[in-house]
Amino acid sequence: MTEKESSIQGQCLCGAVGFEAGLPEIWAANCHCTLCRRAGGAPFVTWVGFDAARLRVVRGEKKLGRYRSSPEATRSFCKRCGSPLFFESSRWAGEIHVTRAALPDDAGLAPTRHSFYSNKAPWLSVHDDLPKHGGSTGKDPLDGE
Repeated sequence: MTEKESSIQGQCLCGAVGFEAGLPEIWAANCHCTLCRRAGGAPFVTWVGFDAARLRVVRGEKKLGRYRSSPEATRSFCKRCGSPLFFESSRWAGEIHVTRAALPDDAGLAPTRHSFYSNKAPWLSVHDDLPKHGGSTGKDPLDGE
């Protein structure tokens, strides 16, 4: 990245893996798909989408583990502390999705929607005004939501 380009730094829980992503972000959303829930150990994972060509690991490349969670997708995590960090998929070519928790709290990157909401954990109640999307793409507007 050039000095004129804006970026944001992030890291895993233990700090072994550090990265830099070019701004602006493409989107931010809460993903409720089953795979994200299992990988994140939570009722949903908040992701921020960036241009993949503008993300670089600046520290701990050898500590970065990768797991193919489906035929088209790979999830990356810190091998030391286990923090989920990145998601890449041929379904969203050219993008890399970064867990919001790996970025600074004051970065102003708030989610603007719920994705794959039709797959949400049945015990979770969501009481915000964000649009809720679902279906096979996770982006289809849900009626009555």
